[in-house]
Amino acid sequence: MNQEIDHARTTARVLTEALPYIRKFQGKTIVIKYGGNAMEDDTLKAGFARDVILMKTVGVHPVVVHGGGPQISQLLKKIGKESHFIDGMRVTDSETMDVVEMVLGGLVNKEIVNLINSLGGRAVGLTGKDGDLIRARKLHVTRDDPVLQRPEIIDYGHVGEVESIDPSVVRLLETEAFIPVIAPIGVARDGQTYNINADLVASGLATTLGAEKLILLTNTEGVLDRSGNLIQAVKASQVKALYADGTISGGMIPKVDCALDAVLGGVRTSSIIDGRMPHALLLELFTDAGIGTQIQA
Repeated sequence: MNQEIDHARTTARVLTEALPYIRKFQGKTIVIKYGGNAMEDDTLKAGFARDVILMKTVGVHPVVVHGGGPQISQLLKKIGKESHFIDGMRVTDSETMDVVEMVLGGLVNKEIVNLINSLGGRAVGLTGKDGDLIRARKLHVTRDDPVLQRPEIIDYGHVGEVESIDPSVVRLLETEAFIPVIAPIGVARDGQTYNINADLVASGLATTLGAEKLILLTNTEGVLDRSGNLIQAVKASQVKALYADGTISGGMIPKVDCALDAVLGGVRTSSIIDGRMPHALLLELFTDAGIGTQIQA
């Protein structure tokens, strides 16, 4: 009996702490980049689905943008096609693009949608092709070649970047109480399909929608200082110094870039959080301490 009372008290305390944040985010759009371990562990997947359903139930508007790199690699391996990467980015020829579209727009997207719907939510899956959502252009990258002593143009094939976003279909789904789940595939003006980094799509979508917050789920705690301790909050004006002194380096740079771009584009805050933590979304949104690193305007 005492355990039941203690549990009830804990529940009441949690709800009391969450109430101001529920009020704060009611009617606001939260764009979530969903990837990493959170997409691969069954318990975390179910927890994520329940989190976004709860957000929608209390009046918050979650918009999910997902990745799927490991799933793409697995299918390519099954069909005997070797994955080729340059500087960590997948080279995507026409055959690989067909697999990417099948995995992102089909298998992964529909799995997320089905899970949310099976747990009581109302999700709709989209790619950037739907409703002309994501207009893409081919990604052009150059790097210095010490041998040739001139810039080298790198061709990643069907890899693109966001040119523009038409949020009409997402806004329509939001007003009809649906949860949009978006695969990062865009289409160019000539009809060519491109695979786009999910962080870039999430950042661009958050800016275009005028979102209250962008959340990037990762496989790390967030941004760590030189001693390995979590930096809980950083102002946009301080980020440049953290690049310069090496605090932000490696794979964290593009994530911070996306988070920073969103904030500079009008999104109130961006957070990089640990998707390996159960109910990471709720802990970030509805608790006093939050988790991860928050970048503030």
